[in-house]
This record gives sequence, structure tokens and C-alpha cells, in this order.
Amino acid sequence: MVSGPFRSLLRRVHLVVALVFGGLFGLSGLTGCALAWMHELDAALNPDLFYAAPAPGPLAPGAIGRIVDRLAADPAYGRPSQLTLPERGGDVAIAWYRLPPRNGRGPFTLDRSRQVMVDPDSLVVTGERVWGEPGLSRPLLMPTLFHLHRYLLAGDVGKTVIAVSGLALLCTSVFGLVLAWPKATFAAWRKALTIAHRGSWPRFHYSFHRAAGLIVAPVLALLGFSGCLFNQPQWITPVVASVAAVTPPARSRPDVAAGQGMVGVAVAAQAALDAFPAARVSRVGLPAQAGPPYEIRLRQPGEVHQGDGNTRVTIDAATGRILRVRDPLRAPAGDRFLDWQFPLHTGEAFGSAGRLAITVAGVAPAAFMLTGLAVWWRRKASRTPR
Repeated sequence: MVSGPFRSLLRRVHLVVALVFGGLFGLSGLTGCALAWMHELDAALNPDLFYAAPAPGPLAPGAIGRIVDRLAADPAYGRPSQLTLPERGGDVAIAWYRLPPRNGRGPFTLDRSRQVMVDPDSLVVTGERVWGEPGLSRPLLMPTLFHLHRYLLAGDVGKTVIAVSGLALLCTSVFGLVLAWPKATFAAWRKALTIAHRGSWPRFHYSFHRAAGLIVAPVLALLGFSGCLFNQPQWITPVVASVAAVTPPARSRPDVAAGQGMVGVAVAAQAALDAFPAARVSRVGLPAQAGPPYEIRLRQPGEVHQGDGNTRVTIDAATGRILRVRDPLRAPAGDRFLDWQFPLHTGEAFGSAGRLAITVAGVAPAAFMLTGLAVWWRRKASRTPR
């Protein structure tokens, strides 16, 4: 608990940050509520796009190769730049194709990709959509919420604004927690965590703001930190690296001179699985020519990152040789800390209970903005001479 001039300064900063960024905090929180359940909501809204015949288990490398060959042989599609593979039976594979900007690239330009959904067993295309194309139709609704949450639908400018607002959320959450922190007595804590009305809306607004803030502020601080990390990692990673080991980025050198042509995607996927036999291939980045490598992403049992996982294997496209491996289960401390941020941000680190907690926390910024404004306005009115 703080008092005196320092408390007054903290309250003023807390107020100014809330007034400047409160609307953005509320927007990010409410869109984040939906995105915590993005895959389920997307599939429910678009069953025709995402339904496939149930498969007995993860796709084998040969099946991955057949999907790519089927698309590459069809002039309506061609060879994709990336393939996202189903996590469970009944899910489709998604082929990604980069699209050029409609009116040239600028600071507000959103990257767009054509998504083509393929039944991995029958190889039938179930449909397609443009990821990054704003819209309120059922196919575009969840991608639009994602880009609104992540980029404000404003490209690099929105990306930077969201990163700055993440730092602001981190700061104002910490300041609010310090301001609300009660004395170290049971009675003080009971009072601080009690939401009271007793016929007085000002009492309710203040008690709710304080009690809910004590509970939710640590989660909001985490969300602000991780949100900044995702959009501007160059701001955060050096700070983490200053206190814990972080693997520096490295460029893999392909064996261009070792052979001509390209090994098939099935060969590349099998090489990655040979390195991690218990893993599931979740995503494949496909080179357009023999120079760049395959980027294979896998999920190992025990990874905190659900879905795609965080295991990565870089495969030389000309020879099939492994160029680089990133194993999150054996990563240095700084890498592990950074790897935890996305599962914590989405709540998936703790399963459905974690995602439900993130959903509740997502509503909190809007509630805090309304109750905080009510408290501030009442105090301001009480100081105004009549």
C-alpha cells in the first residue's frame, strides 16, 4: 500500500492511461473473448468449409505429399506456400497462397492470403476464403475479429498501436494493483475484495473497480506484455535475453550445390518425423524453388503450446538434410519463457478452464473503463464549485 505524493502520481498516471487507451483496451478485450474460442466458433459458423471425413490419426508424410500434389496439378490452385494440417480427425487441411495487396503496399496494408480447404482423405476441396479480407460474412467474421484484435485492420500502423497499447495495459494494470493493494490484515483484504452496493451506485462502481482489479489486474498485465511481444518482438526479446538465455535467430544455409531439383514434401516431412518420432506434423512451409528450405512445424507430447506446437525443423529442399532444429522441450530458459506467452495469452496452457478465464478477463477492460469513468466523474463533480 502506498500513500502521499507517490500515490497521487500513480493515480494520475493510471487515469491518464485509461482515458487515452481505455477504448482500445475494451476493444482488444472483447475481441479476445471470441478469439479464445476461435477454432470452435469458426467451425460452427462454417461447417461446409471445415468438415472432413474423420481420419484414424495424424496424417502420414505420404498423405501430406498427396495433398500438395493434388493442388499443384490443378491450375485453379497450384503449389501452395504453406500447408496447415488437421489437428484431429474430421478437420480439413488448409493450403495458403500469398496474395498481392489490392492497391500496393503501404503502412496501413493488411497482408492477404487465399485459404483453400482440402479434405485430407478424399482430396476434395471443401471451399476457400481470403484471410485478411475484412468482412462480416460467416467465412470472414472470425478472421476479421483476429485482424481487428491483432492489427486494428490497419497493417503495420495498427500493429505498432496495439504493441504500444499492450505496454500501456501492462503499466496501468500494475499501477492499479499497487493503488488497490490493502493493508496486510484479514479485515482490510475482506473489505478490498467485497463488492458493495447498499443503495449507492458510486459505492458499487468503486468497490467493483477495486475488487475485480485486484483479481484480474495480474492477468491483464500478462496479456498486455504478451500482446506487445507478438506485434513487436524486437522490443521485448532483448530485455528477456538480458536476464535469460535466448537462442539468437540464425539463417540456415541450403545445400544448393549438393543436388538439383527438390525433394518432395513427403520426404521433408518424414525427415522431420525421424527427428521427433512421437510428434505430429502441424504445418509445412513450402519453398517455391530449390534454394529456400522446407520449414516443418510439429507438436510434441508435453508441449505447452497446443494446436500447431512449437517444434520446428528446417529441411534442405535439395537434399532433404536437416539444417536446423528448434526443440521447445530442451530450449534455454529465455526461449521457454517466450514460448509460454502465447499459450498464456489464449488460455490454452490450462485447457478449457484457462480459456474461460481469458474470456472473463477479456470483458474486464470494458467494465473497468465504465466503472473507472464513473468514479472519476463523480470525484471531478464533487470538486467543482457550485
